[in-house]
Amino acid sequence: MDLTQVHQGITKRKLKKRVGRGIGSGHGKTASRGHKGQYASAGARLFRWTFEGGQMPLFRRIPKRGFSHGTWDEISHEINVGDLDTAFEDGAEINLLTLRDAGIIKSQGKLLRILGEGEVTKRFIIVADHVTKSATEKIKAKGGTVTLIPKPKKPVRNKMGSKKAARDKALGEKKA
Repeated sequence: MDLTQVHQGITKRKLKKRVGRGIGSGHGKTASRGHKGQYASAGARLFRWTFEGGQMPLFRRIPKRGFSHGTWDEISHEINVGDLDTAFEDGAEINLLTLRDAGIIKSQGKLLRILGEGEVTKRFIIVADHVTKSATEKIKAKGGTVTLIPKPKKPVRNKMGSKKAARDKALGEKKA
Protein backbone atom coordinates (compact mmCIF):
# COMPACT_ATOMS: atom_id res chain seq x y z
CA MET A 1 0.00 0.00 0.00
CA ASP A 2 1.27 3.47 -0.79
CA LEU A 3 -0.03 7.02 -0.24
CA THR A 4 -1.99 7.05 -3.49
CA GLN A 5 -4.36 4.37 -2.17
CA VAL A 6 -4.89 5.65 1.38
CA HIS A 7 -7.72 8.06 0.54
CA GLN A 8 -9.10 6.17 -2.42
CA GLY A 9 -12.91 6.32 -2.44
CA ILE A 10 -13.11 8.59 0.62
CA THR A 11 -14.42 12.10 0.05
CA LYS A 12 -13.81 14.67 2.72
CA ARG A 13 -16.39 17.12 1.46
CA LYS A 14 -19.59 16.18 -0.36
CA LEU A 15 -20.74 18.84 -2.80
CA LYS A 16 -24.28 20.12 -2.68
CA LYS A 17 -26.61 18.97 -5.48
CA ARG A 18 -27.10 22.13 -7.56
CA VAL A 19 -30.46 21.62 -9.24
CA GLY A 20 -31.95 23.65 -12.07
CA ARG A 21 -28.59 24.81 -13.47
CA GLY A 22 -28.92 23.60 -17.06
CA ILE A 23 -29.00 20.25 -18.82
CA GLY A 24 -25.22 19.84 -18.64
CA SER A 25 -25.38 19.44 -14.87
CA GLY A 26 -27.63 16.41 -15.03
CA HIS A 27 -30.11 18.12 -12.72
CA GLY A 28 -31.49 20.69 -15.12
CA LYS A 29 -34.91 21.31 -16.65
CA THR A 30 -37.16 19.61 -14.06
CA ALA A 31 -34.49 19.95 -11.33
CA SER A 32 -34.73 16.24 -10.42
CA ARG A 33 -38.44 16.53 -9.63
CA GLY A 34 -39.76 14.58 -12.59
CA HIS A 35 -42.60 15.59 -14.92
CA LYS A 36 -45.85 16.91 -13.42
CA GLY A 37 -46.95 14.74 -10.50
CA GLN A 38 -47.71 15.68 -6.92
CA TYR A 39 -44.23 16.79 -5.90
CA ALA A 40 -43.17 18.53 -9.11
CA SER A 41 -44.56 21.90 -8.07
CA ALA A 42 -43.24 24.12 -5.34
CA GLY A 43 -45.06 23.96 -2.03
CA ALA A 44 -45.98 20.27 -2.23
CA ARG A 45 -45.85 18.68 1.21
CA LEU A 46 -44.18 15.33 1.68
CA PHE A 47 -45.86 12.71 3.82
CA ARG A 48 -45.77 13.25 7.56
CA TRP A 49 -45.53 10.54 10.21
CA THR A 50 -49.30 10.81 10.70
CA PHE A 51 -50.09 10.01 7.07
CA GLU A 52 -51.83 6.65 6.66
CA GLY A 53 -51.73 6.22 2.90
CA GLY A 54 -54.94 8.15 2.26
CA GLN A 55 -56.91 6.21 4.88
CA MET A 56 -58.80 8.39 7.37
CA PRO A 57 -56.18 9.31 10.02
CA LEU A 58 -56.52 7.83 13.48
CA PHE A 59 -56.97 11.23 15.11
CA ARG A 60 -59.99 11.93 12.89
CA ARG A 61 -61.44 8.42 13.32
CA ILE A 62 -61.60 8.34 17.11
CA PRO A 63 -64.51 10.08 18.88
CA LYS A 64 -63.84 13.36 20.60
CA ARG A 65 -65.70 13.68 23.86
CA GLY A 66 -65.18 15.44 27.11
CA PHE A 67 -63.32 18.51 28.14
CA SER A 68 -59.96 19.18 29.72
CA HIS A 69 -58.87 22.31 31.48
CA GLY A 70 -55.37 20.96 32.08
CA THR A 71 -53.86 23.78 30.02
CA TRP A 72 -54.67 26.39 32.66
CA ASP A 73 -55.13 24.27 35.78
CA GLU A 74 -52.67 25.07 38.57
CA ILE A 75 -51.50 22.17 40.71
CA SER A 76 -51.82 22.86 44.42
CA HIS A 77 -50.48 20.85 47.33
CA GLU A 78 -53.00 20.13 50.06
CA ILE A 79 -51.56 19.47 53.52
CA ASN A 80 -53.51 18.82 56.72
CA VAL A 81 -52.53 20.64 59.94
CA GLY A 82 -52.20 17.25 61.66
CA ASP A 83 -49.41 16.31 59.24
CA LEU A 84 -47.63 19.61 59.92
CA ASP A 85 -47.82 18.95 63.66
CA THR A 86 -45.91 15.69 63.33
CA ALA A 87 -43.33 16.98 60.83
CA PHE A 88 -42.29 20.36 62.28
CA GLU A 89 -41.00 21.71 65.59
CA ASP A 90 -42.67 24.39 67.72
CA GLY A 91 -42.39 27.91 66.21
CA ALA A 92 -41.41 26.70 62.72
CA GLU A 93 -42.19 28.79 59.67
CA ILE A 94 -44.03 26.66 57.13
CA ASN A 95 -44.20 27.50 53.44
CA LEU A 96 -43.81 25.66 50.13
CA LEU A 97 -39.99 25.66 50.30
CA THR A 98 -39.77 24.34 53.87
CA LEU A 99 -42.24 21.57 53.00
CA ARG A 100 -40.07 20.59 50.00
CA ASP A 101 -36.92 20.62 52.15
CA ALA A 102 -38.63 18.42 54.74
CA GLY A 103 -39.56 15.93 51.98
CA ILE A 104 -43.31 16.22 52.55
CA ILE A 105 -43.88 17.65 49.05
CA LYS A 106 -42.16 15.99 46.11
CA SER A 107 -43.97 17.22 42.98
CA GLN A 108 -43.64 20.63 41.36
CA GLY A 109 -46.93 22.34 42.29
CA LYS A 110 -46.92 26.10 42.77
CA LEU A 111 -49.75 26.60 45.28
CA LEU A 112 -50.06 25.51 48.92
CA ARG A 113 -53.38 24.83 50.62
CA ILE A 114 -53.57 24.08 54.32
CA LEU A 115 -56.57 21.96 55.38
CA GLY A 116 -57.98 21.64 58.89
CA GLU A 117 -57.96 17.88 59.50
CA GLY A 118 -56.01 16.75 62.57
CA GLU A 119 -54.95 18.41 65.83
CA VAL A 120 -52.39 21.14 66.41
CA THR A 121 -50.23 21.06 69.56
CA LYS A 122 -47.50 23.49 68.46
CA ARG A 123 -47.23 27.11 67.39
CA PHE A 124 -46.66 27.58 63.65
CA ILE A 125 -46.01 30.52 61.33
CA ILE A 126 -47.80 29.59 58.11
CA VAL A 127 -47.39 31.27 54.72
CA ALA A 128 -49.72 29.70 52.15
CA ASP A 129 -51.97 30.48 49.20
CA HIS A 130 -55.10 29.20 50.94
CA VAL A 131 -55.90 28.16 54.52
CA THR A 132 -59.30 26.75 55.48
CA LYS A 133 -61.34 28.37 58.22
CA SER A 134 -60.96 25.40 60.59
CA ALA A 135 -57.18 25.26 60.03
CA THR A 136 -56.88 29.00 60.73
CA GLU A 137 -58.81 28.64 63.99
CA LYS A 138 -56.67 25.69 65.15
CA ILE A 139 -53.38 27.46 64.34
CA LYS A 140 -54.40 30.77 65.96
CA ALA A 141 -55.69 28.95 69.07
CA LYS A 142 -52.11 27.74 69.71
CA GLY A 143 -50.64 31.23 69.17
CA GLY A 144 -49.55 30.74 65.55
CA THR A 145 -49.96 33.11 62.64
CA VAL A 146 -51.42 32.64 59.17
CA THR A 147 -50.28 34.77 56.23
CA LEU A 148 -51.98 34.42 52.86
CA ILE A 149 -49.97 34.97 49.68
CA PRO A 150 -51.89 37.50 47.55
CA LYS A 151 -53.11 36.29 44.16
CA PRO A 152 -51.84 38.12 41.07
CA LYS A 153 -54.08 40.93 39.90
CA LYS A 154 -56.16 40.29 36.81
CA PRO A 155 -55.06 42.34 33.79
CA VAL A 156 -57.08 45.43 32.92
CA ARG A 157 -58.60 44.77 29.51
CA ASN A 158 -59.75 48.23 28.44
CA LYS A 159 -57.82 51.00 30.14
CA MET A 160 -59.57 53.71 28.16
CA GLY A 161 -63.08 52.61 29.05
CA SER A 162 -65.92 52.31 26.62
CA LYS A 163 -66.92 55.14 24.32
CA LYS A 164 -70.41 55.12 25.79
CA ALA A 165 -69.08 55.57 29.34
CA ALA A 166 -66.86 58.47 28.20
CA ARG A 167 -69.81 60.12 26.46
CA ASP A 168 -72.07 59.71 29.50
CA LYS A 169 -69.34 61.12 31.74
CA ALA A 170 -68.88 64.13 29.46
CA LEU A 171 -72.65 64.75 29.33
CA GLY A 172 -72.87 64.43 33.12
CA GLU A 173 -70.17 67.08 33.59
CA LYS A 174 -71.95 69.50 31.27
CA LYS A 175 -75.25 69.13 33.13
CA ALA A 176 -73.66 69.71 36.53
